[in-house]
Amino acid sequence: MYGALELGLIYAAMALGVYLTFKVLNFPDLTVDGSFTTGGATAASLIIAGVNPFLATLAAIGAGLVAGFITGLLHTKGGIDGLLAGILTMIGLWSINLRIMGAANLSLLREDTVFTPLRENMWLGTWVSIAILIAFVLVLKFLVDWFLTTDLGLAIQATGNNREMIRSLGVNTDNTTMLTLALSNGLVALCGALIAQYQGFADISMGIGLILVGLASVILGQAIFGNRNIFMSSLGAILGSVIYRIIIFLALRAGLNTDDMKLTTALLVIIALLLPRWGFLKRIPSFGSRGNRAPAKLPPGTTDDPAALHGAPAATGQGTAGTASTVKEG
Repeated sequence: MYGALELGLIYAAMALGVYLTFKVLNFPDLTVDGSFTTGGATAASLIIAGVNPFLATLAAIGAGLVAGFITGLLHTKGGIDGLLAGILTMIGLWSINLRIMGAANLSLLREDTVFTPLRENMWLGTWVSIAILIAFVLVLKFLVDWFLTTDLGLAIQATGNNREMIRSLGVNTDNTTMLTLALSNGLVALCGALIAQYQGFADISMGIGLILVGLASVILGQAIFGNRNIFMSSLGAILGSVIYRIIIFLALRAGLNTDDMKLTTALLVIIALLLPRWGFLKRIPSFGSRGNRAPAKLPPGTTDDPAALHGAPAATGQGTAGTASTVKEG
């Protein structure tokens, strides 16, 4: 169980990256399968070459930023459909990752990694390592939350909600799209680098089907915890990643064949998507009031003014100018 919790917290970095593109930017980015491997390949190659593992992890983030930026460039400047742009980048990264590693698999079992101090002190698989990973993930979460509340972050949210509207206000949506894709794949590459160091090897196929895992984490978390605001949405993505790993762990303990894991993941996504639609679950606040439902319509004759909603009389017939003149005369 401890191992499942550790993996869930590490994969939470990838879930935050998927959350940025699929939920915030509303962009179906399939670069994830390639950039995850790019992060692991870059970190593993540099560590084997004698580079400090923390610097190697930073380099992996940089490689992920470049991969996401290329997808954004193909979509915005090249006019290629977003889905196809991600697929093209993902396919191209397969060959690039092989070039980076020089082989299909790199072993890190005899190399120092960011997890070496935890292993040497026998902290891996204990609450100590879980506490450290929780602190690390919370730092990432609060950085993402803070960024999305800045002017640039608000422009990114507006780009995902209504691209034409925010463009009419003078925001360059091409730049916001490329930046978000770069940041998303930087987080995904960070996850790939950490997973490679955690499991002790980097493999060319380590990212295959990972986008489904990311979607399962984000959708499962938001179906359970809701998405009323940025704080809850990002928290849902993190907890969804942990819940997903626990479900996989329990499925394996129950005797499920490892060959069925992809099918299990697909079923989890389907269930998470259907949860808010099931009638008896709509009565539960976490599934009903926190879902993506349209706000209730106000009755005729009321306004959006909180005072009017609580019984105060609403000004009618005079408009804003009439109300202002009345106040002045009084």
